[in-house]
Amino acid sequence: MNYLLPLLSVLLGYGIALFLQPDNKKNLKLLLAFSGSFLLSLTVVHLLPDVYESHSHSVGIFIMVGILFQIVLEFFSQGAEHGHVHGHDTMTQIPWLLFISLCIHAFLEGLPVSHHHNLALGIGIHHLPIAVILTMFFLKSQLNKKAIFAFMLTFALMTPLGTLCAGMLPFVNDYYTEITAIVIGILFHISSTIIFESSEGHKFNIAKISMIILGIALAYFL
Repeated sequence: MNYLLPLLSVLLGYGIALFLQPDNKKNLKLLLAFSGSFLLSLTVVHLLPDVYESHSHSVGIFIMVGILFQIVLEFFSQGAEHGHVHGHDTMTQIPWLLFISLCIHAFLEGLPVSHHHNLALGIGIHHLPIAVILTMFFLKSQLNKKAIFAFMLTFALMTPLGTLCAGMLPFVNDYYTEITAIVIGILFHISSTIIFESSEGHKFNIAKISMIILGIALAYFL
């Protein structure tokens, strides 16, 4: 399941966008709010205590490195990691900077999954609405459907690949605390941004607050 959940969530999102073509932005934003709060709660409740148990004084520094690294990635991806895509200009080829940034982000997310199995579920829930939004954006931009499929399939494979590499490379286990702290920083930035960007004008309403509370509660009880 560590490999399947992140993979299938992206493919499911791709299929929903391709065949159902949902046009209700409100429902997508509520799903984004739920995924952001679920991921944030999972990070705070499960990942954060684990890295601080190591008593390493550098944990906080590596968390900040993760936050800064994600900001750098978003300079190239334009915020696609949290469902923030711009424009509907016609595309003739894959946007490579977006592609590379998104793949690096997804790969890093997969590194701690072998130690925290619940994270696979969190990433899956996080990637589902992102996959829907990205696919719809590419379709509206008239990107070749084969290119869209190649993009989304590669994106889907990145997180399982990160999990696989974590189990095979001694380096990842040797620096598990530091690597996980960097991923925590990435997840902190992504999840908090999703929560605040999933409503118009950054305003909260009852439906959104309910989804945020539900996401936090479900992650807590995992």
